[in-house]
Amino acid sequence: MAASHGGRYSAHVALAAGVRAVILHDAGIGVDGAGIAGLDVLQAHRVPAAAVDSRSALIGDVDDMRRRGRIGEVNDSALTLGCVAGMTVREAVDVLSYADLVEPVPSPVGETRTAIIESGSVPVWALDSASLVRPTDSVSVVVTGSHAQLLGGDPGTALKVNPVGALFNDAGVPADGPAGRIGVLGLRGIPAATVDAMTARIGDGRSTYFDGVISRVNEPALALGARSGMRARDVVKLIIERATGD
Repeated sequence: MAASHGGRYSAHVALAAGVRAVILHDAGIGVDGAGIAGLDVLQAHRVPAAAVDSRSALIGDVDDMRRRGRIGEVNDSALTLGCVAGMTVREAVDVLSYADLVEPVPSPVGETRTAIIESGSVPVWALDSASLVRPTDSVSVVVTGSHAQLLGGDPGTALKVNPVGALFNDAGVPADGPAGRIGVLGLRGIPAATVDAMTARIGDGRSTYFDGVISRVNEPALALGARSGMRARDVVKLIIERATGD
């Protein structure tokens, strides 16, 4: 069981590990079904997979998934074992434990860092995962494809560096839900926001920047004029203008 989104990259990580079966999080499902796209990838290798309904448990928190989670989506191999939508995660774990062992499948894909704006005093990087941040990103705006929740509720997992600004995917968490990473970054004085999962593909930093529409902002971002409903790229522009004094 993993508290990550159920996208393609997560599926390939699971395949490379040689899992018997896997339970992921649907991340609000989102645009193009990106939050559960990995279930089909796993099905192609006959690996049973299910995704927890985002309305039942928080993404990024495996304990919450275990405690409150209910299954929202399954692939055919999971269904064959008796794993169905609506059952609790605990029930699903019991059912999926009967899956056959499979050989690991090396991953053909990886998460990427892409320079959106590399020139100028404030670079902008699109990161498919927040785990790809580097110490040098302290002078950058990082636009990630990651969900905005804290891993296991730990504030220390908000982001490994203090960037000029940061964007995440809301993974279906409503605007009145936990503020997660952007709340912690706000306490550090860093403007941060989330994009609506129905506008940008989770796990895809470029989609966050080019397709994303803002769903929530923290206090430092609000002070810059960032609001829900704005385009992600326009919020990035506001952050850069604040940082450069333009």
